[in-house]
Amino acid sequence: MASFRVKGGKRLKGTIIPQGAKNEALQIISAVLLTSEPVHIHKIPNIRDVIKLIDLLADLGVRIEKTGEESYRFTAREVNLKFMDTEDFKQKASSLRGSIMILGPLLARYGTGKMPRPGGDKIGRRRLDTHFVGFQKLGAKFNYDSQNAFYTVDGTNLKGCYMHLDEASVTGTANIVMAAVLAEGETTIYNAACEPYLQQLCSMLVRMGAKIQGIGSNKLIIEGVESLGGTEHTMLPDMIEIGSFIGMAAMTQSEITIKDARIDMLGIIPDTFKRLGVKMEFRGDDIFIPAQEHYEIESFIDGSILTIADAIWPGFTPDLLSVALVTATQAKGTVLIHQKMFESRLFFVDKLIDMGAQIILCDPHRATVIGLDRAFPLRGISMTSPDIRAGVSLLIAALSAEGTSTIHNVEQIDRGYQFIDKRLQALGADIERFD
Repeated sequence: MASFRVKGGKRLKGTIIPQGAKNEALQIISAVLLTSEPVHIHKIPNIRDVIKLIDLLADLGVRIEKTGEESYRFTAREVNLKFMDTEDFKQKASSLRGSIMILGPLLARYGTGKMPRPGGDKIGRRRLDTHFVGFQKLGAKFNYDSQNAFYTVDGTNLKGCYMHLDEASVTGTANIVMAAVLAEGETTIYNAACEPYLQQLCSMLVRMGAKIQGIGSNKLIIEGVESLGGTEHTMLPDMIEIGSFIGMAAMTQSEITIKDARIDMLGIIPDTFKRLGVKMEFRGDDIFIPAQEHYEIESFIDGSILTIADAIWPGFTPDLLSVALVTATQAKGTVLIHQKMFESRLFFVDKLIDMGAQIILCDPHRATVIGLDRAFPLRGISMTSPDIRAGVSLLIAALSAEGTSTIHNVEQIDRGYQFIDKRLQALGADIERFD
């Protein structure tokens, strides 16, 4: 198990380029199974979850060529469906939550799909009902073997239909869209997720020959086609990484430029950090964060305490609530962080409290952060990363803290942030990886 040793209290400076979007990559790479023609994808992040998915596709018989440092060409001409019956498939697919994304393409093109119950972050209940109910509405038959934790779906002769999703699940919507593009007839998906990742997926599918209306809205209309062709696609920069770097710059009083941020696709992320008092400038498509010794949390117009809550797009992404929380610990003022979607995601605050942060964990979903304007700097401690987003939030805290911190289980951070230690070292961070 790898760990980070971080000597905090150093100001960072320089330019950093965000990686390709992890959450988009898992959808886009799965979509290559929809066609026998080559699909060339650029800006693929070199992170554990994405590499695991690429390896899984290779085991399924997809031809994979690395054409550049962040570029791959995928050709799914001959897919070995029998691999899904092997113990090797069960072990590999169950270790990656993103593996669920291959079900929609397999059902659409081959009429069958199998999947062990996938893993991922332990941040609370993350049910898969939306995926399977959507497949059933398209005519698929679903079976779950609870003893072996194995899903089997028969999607022979999928037919378009109208469906109203019970939740605007990003991965659920993506999976249903990929199943519907080759289904017979018209499919309407209402209460669809409309995150930029979904917009990217739908735009790529249209270039492959799919017929999709309503991209960017919560109502998608899909007219099934007989087959799809190849295409070329470039990932968006990872908005979660961009938000993490904004919070890191504020916490460490650093002057940082985030290059090529696709500001037009960041939604309210920049404004949310501005409400925490973080100054930034948009310079073309770059975000410049000046060094700030002090930043102050806004209150609502009536003077009441600011609340930052997660919501489906275009609301504030739940993946950045942990970063917003840790950023507030060194601000001036008070904020209520309300994590609505996952009931275990705020439990990492006990580590911040041990570091000296003033936080009241109200219940599993809400935490009140009392920022003391750096009057009492955080102190370095030994801690363990519980999941990707909490892990990087603890790393940000360690970078700002006095003394040395040790963070164990950094493989969790590696699942979402590529070469994070080397990239931070380039900005002047004192961070060392060790086993």
